[in-house]
Amino acid sequence: MSGKILIIGGGYAGIAAAKKLAAKFKKRDDITITVVDKQPFHTLMTELHEVAGHRVEPDSVRVPYSKIFSASKVTVKLDAITSVDFEKKQAVSETASYPYDYLILGAGAEPEFFGIPGVKENSFTLWSYDDAMKLRFHLDAVFEKAVAEPDPEKQKKALTFVVAGAGFTGIEMAGELLEWRDEMCQKWLFDKSKVRIVIVEAMPTILPIFEKDLAGKIEAYLKKHDVELMTGTAITGAGPGVVKLKTGTALETSTFIWTAGVTGNGFADSLGLSTGPFGKNPPDAPPDPSKKNRKGRLLVTNEMRSVDYPDVFAVGDNLWFIEDGKPLPQIVETAIQTGATAAENIIADIEGTPAKRFKSDYHGFMVSVGGKYAVSNAMGIKLSGIFAQAMKHFVNLHYLIGIAGINQCWEYIKHEFLDIETHRSFVRGFGAYKSRGYWLLPLRLWVGLMWVFEGVNKIGEGWFAWRTGSKSTWMFSSWVIQAGSDAVQAGDGATAASAAVTAASGAADAVSAASGAVDAAAGAAASQFKAVWDLTQPIFDSQGAVATWFRTTFMDSIMSHIPFQGFQLMVVLMEIGIGLCMIGGLFTWIAGAISVVMCLVFTLSGMFEWYKVWFIFTGFLLLGGAGRAFGLDCWVIPIFKKWWNGTYIARKFYLYFDGNSK
Repeated sequence: MSGKILIIGGGYAGIAAAKKLAAKFKKRDDITITVVDKQPFHTLMTELHEVAGHRVEPDSVRVPYSKIFSASKVTVKLDAITSVDFEKKQAVSETASYPYDYLILGAGAEPEFFGIPGVKENSFTLWSYDDAMKLRFHLDAVFEKAVAEPDPEKQKKALTFVVAGAGFTGIEMAGELLEWRDEMCQKWLFDKSKVRIVIVEAMPTILPIFEKDLAGKIEAYLKKHDVELMTGTAITGAGPGVVKLKTGTALETSTFIWTAGVTGNGFADSLGLSTGPFGKNPPDAPPDPSKKNRKGRLLVTNEMRSVDYPDVFAVGDNLWFIEDGKPLPQIVETAIQTGATAAENIIADIEGTPAKRFKSDYHGFMVSVGGKYAVSNAMGIKLSGIFAQAMKHFVNLHYLIGIAGINQCWEYIKHEFLDIETHRSFVRGFGAYKSRGYWLLPLRLWVGLMWVFEGVNKIGEGWFAWRTGSKSTWMFSSWVIQAGSDAVQAGDGATAASAAVTAASGAADAVSAASGAVDAAAGAAASQFKAVWDLTQPIFDSQGAVATWFRTTFMDSIMSHIPFQGFQLMVVLMEIGIGLCMIGGLFTWIAGAISVVMCLVFTLSGMFEWYKVWFIFTGFLLLGGAGRAFGLDCWVIPIFKKWWNGTYIARKFYLYFDGNSK
């Protein structure tokens, strides 16, 4: 059975469904998968507070669809669907129509203002990328204006920040505000006590979904950092610059952030499908017309199908489904799991296999208060502090590697730890500082010159004189004969005689060396002082356990099969090539990586002395883009990255270099 699968919305649920469908039907040309979204990127909704609070850059919460669906059969259309004709099976926008055989509705949710007068018009929300950016710019502008305000009352109002709601989003936003406050006060040498952060919550406690002990830790942390908690206090209205409370008092503020509720999507609500009723109706029961329905929460069966049309599925924040007497929460795990269930049931329809019934499998909850503190309860394991923060990052990385591979995980690590300009991370500033590339120029040139000399010296030592036999036998066990060596040794007598003369000369040198060693020993005995650490000694004994293991495991069993001529040619050319690349600043990262590998091979072979260790550390140092400063990499690498990012391999396995191109 063929089919056109249309997914409206590229949120967590839409991505989960599209990825599963694409993996299943990747070889079927008769099945198409189309995702329609207004933005060209998937938004990490759980991290929006970090962008709003100016902790990370905006790109940290945006994952381009071109990266997520690269080299897959998923087509992404940037459009806004305005209506759906369920009888004709097509979704319509202002400019196009999209026919379907199966439709997945994952258009997300919207803030819920509960009909409180003035709140929608006078508050900031945090439910989209645009919301986060609007709040980000506002915070910086209002603070910089406030520090220069001569009127104390106006300044007090400008520096009062009110967060409505003490759920996950509200607490995390307040955490970003307190760290942003400290950063801005340090920047402007401003008195931190003049900045007021207030959380207003109608419930008697914060984080009601959390255990009391974990919520208590969050509350203690917030109070310790001078965040005011007004629990059991309902908001009755808002106006320009004022938040009205049920107590009859009001908070004057220039920044009112509303995180107190979320509802379904207005688009989903306009489709005319059955919506979930208030109360606890069974999942397959029809809605009670006497009760007000949930806005945009579409009533579905346990297969995530709309109760109105079996070929229409609602997922994530767009569904209403009762499980164990409670509606599914509007959280990320719900979105991912319901999206996967919808995809599996579309697969079942197409392949004629049994349908799957939804069963939630939640792994826990976690909430961060800024970049340095968090609490979590994941799979029954309660954590707080940096351990909970580490768990939160691990969960994010696990999600990212599933949708966009290692490259996106690396991007996340850079945003959260390596590129963060302040100490707003649980590892503080470790790893964030970057050295200037031009300071590496002298080192790069010197290391390059040393590698060129290493290669040229080997030529002078006869590594290209094949008739004299192998010069690399020191890397192999004494009983191992490199490929090609036996032919040379069985050649002419002149070669053998030459080898004998060389051996005799070597013996004479050995005697001389032994004599020198005796003299040295005598001198050492007569001397009152001696070296504490002899740096001329090899790191690993050439006959020791480490060198023997490496030699017999890798060199004897693998490299000995390469003709010694080719092996020696390879080593010499690699050494000279590394040197020239470093001198010219061309593909310096690759040259540095090969340098490290070759040095490790020499070290494990027992032929690298302690005073040469600097070669290894220098190779690592040059991995940081040293060729961009006064080097050819300044022009070559951007061209190479653009070419590589467009290849099928890079797109299929997400092996991108700093972004993607398709």
